Amino acid sequence: QVQLVESGGGLVQPGGSLRLSCAASGFTFYNSNMRWYRQAPGKERELVAHIGAISNIRSYADSVKGRFTISRDNAENTVGLQMDSLKPEDTAVYFCNAPTLKLWGQGTQVTVSS
Repeated sequence: QVQLVESGGGLVQPGGSLRLSCAASGFTFYNSNMRWYRQAPGKERELVAHIGAISNIRSYADSVKGRFTISRDNAENTVGLQMDSLKPEDTAVYFCNAPTLKLWGQGTQVTVSS
């Protein structure tokens, strides 16, 4: 079955950290670019981070640069998002995406609040 399944969301205080993980199955993961998006209530979905398929070149939205780190494990078919120094404005549903396949996960909620 071709799918992406996210995990690792939750409630964290401002300044805290969370690590999201996305498990991929049913397609050639090592050859696929991977992305994390997020969508806050009442806002459009925005691209947060991208990691290349072979090159592992990474790029980030300006709003998370220096705080978030995207990574991938081609042996485990997973892509991760380490989120540090979290802010209330990071609150959103986070989605894993394989852009070439137009494939999306179901999303995982991240809430940053004291």
